[in-house]
Amino acid sequence: MFEVKKPHNSNKTIRMPDDLIQKLQKVADENDISFNQLVIQCCEYALGHRDDPA
Repeated sequence: MFEVKKPHNSNKTIRMPDDLIQKLQKVADENDISFNQLVIQCCEYALGHRDDPA
């Protein structure tokens, strides 16, 4: 049977340097994705490539 799955997301406010936000926004715009989706992908990549995986 088909089951619709809804991803579980939470809101979290973070502060970043203005220059980092500008760089991330540029990359997001160039790749036609949202700023939020880019940040998620960056975090997942960084966590997946740590020397000491969590």
